Amino acid sequence: MNVVVFSSSPNKDGLTAACAAAAVEGALLTGGHAEEVRLNDLQIGLCQACDNGWGTCLKEHECQVEDDFQALHARVCQADAYVLVTPVYWGEMSESAKAFTDRLRRCEATRGRESGLFGKPVIAVAAAGDSGNGVITCLSSMERWIEHVQARKFDLIPVNRWSREYKLVAIRTAAQAMTQEIMP
Repeated sequence: MNVVVFSSSPNKDGLTAACAAAAVEGALLTGGHAEEVRLNDLQIGLCQACDNGWGTCLKEHECQVEDDFQALHARVCQADAYVLVTPVYWGEMSESAKAFTDRLRRCEATRGRESGLFGKPVIAVAAAGDSGNGVITCLSSMERWIEHVQARKFDLIPVNRWSREYKLVAIRTAAQAMTQEIMP
């Protein structure tokens, strides 16, 4: 089983990176395949709301803005499960997570049961490293995104610098449980 862990922080040694590593480790513990995709290492621009708001994403379910999104979109649709890990900035996902999820939503939400993410489990992790504030509003928008793309909420995990140690265990355990669930 293939689990894709999306990490969306420019900091390779911070709380978000530790959360992503815990998710990869958990998925691997079951014998599944896990890969981390660092969104900040890719060139994924903002949605351009092409052609009066809906470009090719509405009917063809492909984004017409050419960048790294197209290849990642194809990989996403082939995966079996997902973990989306983002730092919390002002109660929201990071800019790289927002750009990616906005464009993916545009391409997949209108597909209904044909969505490449339909019914696939997602763990959403909101990591607030500084004040610790904003995790709930961030998870709320992540939950809404999961619903829009027709995926299935497996778990929503808030973490801050004070809860780091036991939440890393929770993330690893959740990823392990999710991977076990999807194993044939």
